[in-house]
Amino acid sequence: MKITAVVPWLVTTPGMGWGEYLFVEVRTDAGVTGWGEITTTTKVANRAVARILREMAELVVGEDPARIEFLWNKTFRNFTYMGSRGATTHVVSGIDIALWDIRGQVLEQPIYDLLGGRVRDDILLYTHPDGSRFLHEDGSIDADGVRSEIGAIVGSGHTGLKFDPFPEIDTSLMRRHGYLSGQMTRSGERQAAELTAMIRDIAGPDVDVLIDAHGRFDVPTAVRLCRSLEEAGAIDWFEEPVPVESYKALAQVRESVGTAISVGERLHTRFDFLPILEEGLADYVMPDVTWTGGITELKKIATMAEAYYVPISPHDAAGPINVMAGAQVMMTVPNFYRLETSRYDLSKYDAFIETPLNNAGGRLQVGRAPGHGVRMNMDYLRSNVVEGFGDR
Repeated sequence: MKITAVVPWLVTTPGMGWGEYLFVEVRTDAGVTGWGEITTTTKVANRAVARILREMAELVVGEDPARIEFLWNKTFRNFTYMGSRGATTHVVSGIDIALWDIRGQVLEQPIYDLLGGRVRDDILLYTHPDGSRFLHEDGSIDADGVRSEIGAIVGSGHTGLKFDPFPEIDTSLMRRHGYLSGQMTRSGERQAAELTAMIRDIAGPDVDVLIDAHGRFDVPTAVRLCRSLEEAGAIDWFEEPVPVESYKALAQVRESVGTAISVGERLHTRFDFLPILEEGLADYVMPDVTWTGGITELKKIATMAEAYYVPISPHDAAGPINVMAGAQVMMTVPNFYRLETSRYDLSKYDAFIETPLNNAGGRLQVGRAPGHGVRMNMDYLRSNVVEGFGDR
């Protein structure tokens, strides 16, 4: 069997959160097709990565898709002089996931069987509330909206949720233009503490409440904000308190707060995670299977973290392949905490996959379907593909 084509599918999905998803189709001369996903956080990044993917196709076309480790290194090492992180690992991830999907289909086994077999029966999840329901138009907290949204999550059986309690940022220069001063007003801090206390009260004591700072704060601000949330009510982790570029800044925050620290969605490959683990900079690691290097690399990072007794909790909240690819690996991982999903109701994916994902009771059912188990609705993809990407 040989690879004949690698096709980026950039698909618009109005009303589905991200707005568009970037999938990767790997075709073979045996008629077996594998699917991966990349889906970055902006339209500009999606298009840039899709174009790189198209150029990189020549590295794998004509190769045996079963040689997954070889092809991972072949693609990754072609970019060491221009930088082997970021866009490079995004593309490597998409192809790698598709190759594992092909391998599973050929052998008629789910990917988790190929990785050593399952150590659990399903995948415990955490999810996100719809933050737009938390505020009135004037920016004040909408208590009824918070109560309704958090109540729906808890009522669905989910026992973990994550949110960004800093709504002030949404209209600030930081949100529109990225990291600038890294600071936060006192009024924004008070509102974040009030919102967090309200969510903890509604969710109850048995739900894990996770905080996402999105890597936007300087060291003293991150420490101050984390402490104020600790005082407002129990929180179970503080995610990405400072920008990803400085391990020293992360160490300062880690030493100054009592809450568990989680990092990793913007780290690429085991090489970025090694100093996090060696220097004890985080209590949880959260690589994204579509960005950090695919299924091959996620398994390696998980095993590395296991040696440090650090739980792994993949950041997998984009499209359905993202979710299921991470779940396939976590079925085999002893040091697993939870898998991320974008919402407690995943029916938004139903339009472009053949079989809906089952997350009833806050647990993802992975099943015995071969490969990663996600089969695409080609009619929907062809009807919604961005011009120039995909195959109508």
